[in-house]
Amino acid sequence: MTSKKIFNWGVVGPGKIAHKFVEDLLTLPNARLHGVASRSLDRAKQFADQYHAPHAYGSYEALVNCPELDVVYIATPHSGHCKNTLLFLNNKIPVLCEKPMGVNSAEVQQMITAARDQQTYLMEALWTRFLPAIQKIVSLINEDQIGEVQTIKADFGFQATFDPKSRLFDPTLAGGALLDIGIYPAFLATLILGKPNSINAMAYLGSTGVDETNAMLLGYPSGKMAVLTSTILHETATVAEIYGTKGKIMIPSRWHESKTFTLIDAEGKEEIFTFDYPQRGYQAEAAAVMEDLSNNKQENSFWSLEDSLNLSTLLDQVKSAFSA
Repeated sequence: MTSKKIFNWGVVGPGKIAHKFVEDLLTLPNARLHGVASRSLDRAKQFADQYHAPHAYGSYEALVNCPELDVVYIATPHSGHCKNTLLFLNNKIPVLCEKPMGVNSAEVQQMITAARDQQTYLMEALWTRFLPAIQKIVSLINEDQIGEVQTIKADFGFQATFDPKSRLFDPTLAGGALLDIGIYPAFLATLILGKPNSINAMAYLGSTGVDETNAMLLGYPSGKMAVLTSTILHETATVAEIYGTKGKIMIPSRWHESKTFTLIDAEGKEEIFTFDYPQRGYQAEAAAVMEDLSNNKQENSFWSLEDSLNLSTLLDQVKSAFSA
């Protein structure tokens, strides 16, 4: 069933990622931007004016009382995700929270508990899970098109301008490569291989103390493994490779938002899958949220709250391995 209701969205934290999300959100006929909240009223008004939203607020708390608000998208720095999400959940306002949902599994568990106590919808905005390419890859693997998956390799890296006060480098804002972009390779490994039974990891900690480069080696039963890296020091290929006993899947750069991938069978025959949709694809997660809310669901079946908790727990374990 496709929802016919027009959903009024609120945005909490009108930064770079919020612009990307709203640009895609507004491609959906049943979504509109209704309210914007920032710690700066001027910034909220500027964002609201750009996307024709009728309400702008100079505090996150004020958005709670926005009339006819259906759902909010939390796009503040990682360190604020838990507090900001709890504010809305405790007022029974559904939440789509940008990844990582919390800076650790304890925060994620707190958010899940609040959502269930309030019987209010919550989902982590791990948008890659909802992209057509990833959906198709999961289907092909489930159909045994490449046999049993044995190895996953995935990386994500870009060169960030060093600013000790920026969200990427400031430890008080939960900076570092792992939580910002390393979460994507970790997500792919858990999506396909599940929970690892062994974790090895190392990181280069920069002058501010955050991980600027990291590497993860995840082990699974029967010799299966995932080899994952992320960095904010330099550009990397940002590709993903999934190897099975009967073939492989190659996802080109930038794999986490790719509209195409190649399936290669054991004889080397290639089949290219390509998907066409407007903008980057953030609208897919927004559409999933609205469909869930239309069906009175409190969490999503493709990316459940348990999935978010498992991923957060893995990231905790990886961070612990950095200092081991």
